[in-house]
Amino acid sequence: MAFNIHAASIPVFQRMLRNLDAILLKAEAHAETQGFDPMVLTTARLYPDMLPLTAQVFIAADTCKGAAARLAGREIPAYPDVETSLGELSARLRRTLDFLADFRPEEFDGSETRQIVLKLRTRTLEFSGQDYLLHFVLPNLHFHVATAYGILRHNGVPLGKADFLGG
Repeated sequence: MAFNIHAASIPVFQRMLRNLDAILLKAEAHAETQGFDPMVLTTARLYPDMLPLTAQVFIAADTCKGAAARLAGREIPAYPDVETSLGELSARLRRTLDFLADFRPEEFDGSETRQIVLKLRTRTLEFSGQDYLLHFVLPNLHFHVATAYGILRHNGVPLGKADFLGG
């Protein structure tokens, strides 16, 4: 059986972004229950040289929409990084989920061998579609979702492993 890029990407992206959205909703409820401004959480970091929660959410969403578009041969929609509240971050995740819901499995036919070129700030990376998904996209997505989880857990949001993994 051939490797199925659609099955290994879109459902995983959707699950992780839904889980992240649920985590953000728990964070907002926690802030309300504890009586503090939820904006404290959006600027929180695990360490001073790490990116804040907002950036973790931006990157998780951008990783998914960019990977889906590249692998399917579509244009990547641009989302300016303007969200500052937990509610706005949730809306960004839902917008990304709406974008992902529009992909059809046949759009990914042959994408495992499609050449993917990423021009980063300091270097250019080249992958086959399969290597891009397995060795760059999925680890990157999980890193940023886990970091968002860690930021919120470190700040007292009552989260557990089940929140990260989802239902």
